[in-house]
Amino acid sequence: DHLTQSIVVNSPTISSGKEYIGNALHSSMASVFVQLIVKGENHGIHAVLVPLRNEKNELLQGVKIEDCGYKIGLNGVDNGRIWFDNVSVSVKNLLNKYGGIDDEGNYFSPIEKPSKRFFTMLGALIGGRVSIAAAANMSSKKALTIALKYALKRRQFTSIDESSETLILDYPTHQDRLFPLLSKSYAVSFGIEKLRELFEINYGKPDQREVEALAAGLKSYASWHATNTIQVCREACGGKGYLSENELGDLKADTEIFTTFEGDNTVLMQLVAKSLLTEFKQDFNEGGFMAIARHVLKRVSNKMVDQNLITTRKTDAEHILSNDFLRSAFEFREEKLLFSLSDRMQSFMKKKVNPNEIFLKVQTHMVTLAHAHIEHFIFKEFITNIEKVESKNEKEALALMLQTFALNAIYEDRGWYLENDFISGEKSKAIRKILTNLYKQIRPKTHLYINAFAIPDELLKAKIAVKRKGVFEKF
Repeated sequence: DHLTQSIVVNSPTISSGKEYIGNALHSSMASVFVQLIVKGENHGIHAVLVPLRNEKNELLQGVKIEDCGYKIGLNGVDNGRIWFDNVSVSVKNLLNKYGGIDDEGNYFSPIEKPSKRFFTMLGALIGGRVSIAAAANMSSKKALTIALKYALKRRQFTSIDESSETLILDYPTHQDRLFPLLSKSYAVSFGIEKLRELFEINYGKPDQREVEALAAGLKSYASWHATNTIQVCREACGGKGYLSENELGDLKADTEIFTTFEGDNTVLMQLVAKSLLTEFKQDFNEGGFMAIARHVLKRVSNKMVDQNLITTRKTDAEHILSNDFLRSAFEFREEKLLFSLSDRMQSFMKKKVNPNEIFLKVQTHMVTLAHAHIEHFIFKEFITNIEKVESKNEKEALALMLQTFALNAIYEDRGWYLENDFISGEKSKAIRKILTNLYKQIRPKTHLYINAFAIPDELLKAKIAVKRKGVFEKF
C-alpha cells in the first residue's frame, strides 16, 4: 500500500496460514515468506519481517497463533500455526537484497528473470537442508554405534565349537542387516562434507541452483537412510532396543520429522531431477528436451550398445570390486535414466500434452533419476576422499566401505540393472556372494569403524552401548 508506505500481510483462508513454525508460541518477530504483490502484479516469494508480540508477550492485533499440539518427537520445540489478518508493517520491513520497492512505489530487482529470482529467494532454505542432512547421518551413526556395540557383547545360542555362546554379530544375517548401513553412513558423510564446502563457497551468491538441488537430494537421501537405519538397529537389538534407556526410541522420534522437515523428500527429489533437466535447457517450450536427448544420447550410446556385451557376464571378484566397474554402474544408471526421461518428455511434447500433465506422467521416473544422481555423486566423493588418504591401513579400510556401499546399492537396484542388460542373472548372484565376503572382512574391524565416528561419551548413554560392570564385563 504505497499511500501508507506499508506492506499488508494477509492470510485470507485457513489453509493459507503458516504451518509448523518453530518458536511460534514465544517469538516476538517472524520472517514471513510471502507472495509480494505491488500495483496488482505478483512478483513472487519475498521475505518480510512481521512483529508478533509486544514487550508483554501479548499477541499483536491481527496475529493469530495456535499450538501444533503434541508430536511424535521434538516436543521441546514449540511449533505453531500462524495467520495474519491484514497486518500492516512498514515497507522497510521488506528484506530487499534481491527485490524491493522504491520511493515511488515501484517494484525493482537486480534479478530480472522471475524464475531465477524465485530460486534465489529460496536459497535461504539451503542452510537448513544442509544441517538436516548432517544431523540425519549423525543419527544413523549413533544408532549403528549402539546396535553394533551391543552386537559385540550379546551372545546367543551355542557356538560351533560349543565352547561358548555365539556373538550375535557373528551371525551372517546380523551382518547383512547392519554392515550395508554402516558403509552407507560412511559414504553419505563424504557427500555431505562436499555439500558443506559448496554451500560455503556459494553462500550469498545470487544463483545457487546447483547447490540447492544437491542439498535437496542429500537431505532426502540422508534422512531416508536415518529412518531406515534406526528402525533396523532397533530390531537388531531385540527387546533391549525398545527400552527408552537405550536411546533408539528417542532417536526414532526426533529424526522421523527429517523426511518432511524443510521439504517433503519425494518432492525435493523431483526438484533434483528438474535441475538435471534444466542444466541443458531451461525453457520447456523451446524444444529443450531435444537438446537434452542429443546430449545424453551422445554420452551414453557406447555404454548402452558396446560395453555391456563384454562386461554383462563377467563374474570374477577382481572385476566386480574394481572402481572401473562400480563407476560404470553408477554412470550408466544415471545417464540412461536421464536419457529415457528426456525422451519420454519429448514424446509427450510432440503430442501437445500440457506441460503440467507431462510432469505428472513422469513423476516416479524423475524421483528414480534423482536417487541415481545423488548416489552417483556420493560414490564419486567417496573415491575422491579415499585418494587423499595417505595411511595404507586407513585407505584399505575406507576402500572396504566403498565397495560395500557401491555393491549394495547396485544389488538393491538389481531389478533395474537386469532389465537394462547391464548385468546378467549370474552376475547378480556373484555380487551377492562377494557382498557376503566383504561382510566377513568388515567383522574384525567393526569396533574400529564405529570408534571412528568419535561420538563423545556424554552423547552416548544407551546402557547396552556403554561399559558397565556385570554380565558383559568380561567381554
